Amino acid sequence: MATKIFVNLPVKNLNRSVEFFTKLGYRFNPQFTDEKATCMIVGEDIFVMLLVEPYFKSFTKKDIPDTSKSSEVIIALSSDSKEQVDELVNKAIAAGATTPNAKQDQGFMYSWGFQDLDGHLWETMYMDPSAIQ
Repeated sequence: MATKIFVNLPVKNLNRSVEFFTKLGYRFNPQFTDEKATCMIVGEDIFVMLLVEPYFKSFTKKDIPDTSKSSEVIIALSSDSKEQVDELVNKAIAAGATTPNAKQDQGFMYSWGFQDLDGHLWETMYMDPSAIQ
C-alpha cells in the first residue's frame, strides 16, 4: 500500500472553505466530512483535512498561528504545465484568494502561489522533465 499524506489545516468557516476549494476543482470525501471537518481530495494519495479551529485545537496543545502575521507551512503541489499553474492560481484569485508573491520563471521551473481564505500558503509549480534528467 502506498503511503498517503493527510495535511491538517485549521479553518475558521468550514462551509466557506469547502466552497472556495470546490471552485478550484477539488472534491471532498463524504465519509470523512461532518460539521467539524472535511477531507479534501488533492490526489490519489494526497488529502487535506480542513478542520474548524476548535476541533483542530483538540489535536494539539500549541496555539494556531495567526496567518496574517506568520506562516505555519507552505503547501507545494506539482502541475503538468505552466498553463496549469496559472489556471489554478487564477481560479483561486477569482474565488477570493490573494497572491503573496509574483510568478517565478526560472526556465526549468515555473511557480506561482496563492493565500487561501484562512491565510494558508499554497504554491504550485511546473518542472520541465528534461531539466530533471
